[in-house]
Amino acid sequence: MTERSQVYKCLVCGIVVEVLDGGIGEPVCCGQPMQLMREQTAGPHAELHRLSVETIPEGVRVRVGGPDGHPTEPRHYVQWIEAASPSAACRRHLEPGDPPEALFPLGGERLTVRAFCNVHGLWKGAT
Repeated sequence: MTERSQVYKCLVCGIVVEVLDGGIGEPVCCGQPMQLMREQTAGPHAELHRLSVETIPEGVRVRVGGPDGHPTEPRHYVQWIEAASPSAACRRHLEPGDPPEALFPLGGERLTVRAFCNVHGLWKGAT
């Protein structure tokens, strides 16, 4: 069974999908079930993927990584950053070399923020 906002990855081709509407089905790619990417908040790579949220006049700035930020190399980088409130969601896709941060026109509500690392998977934070 899938649930809204779950993220899955194909272990064969690497495609990543997010569920928009949950249901009884299971995402399949390349002939096999896709792997559910669980939202991580702790563990051996937690500091490298720590999500910080700063309120700014335009909304919020979300940064990934400790004081030195997350790596931005082709072999290890943040693929996307997402901020979601109960009524809206925004996502910024990143490329290697892009700073591991994003600005979103959201605020005033409780936000959940997530980031997807191409090596270490899905990470979650909240304000």
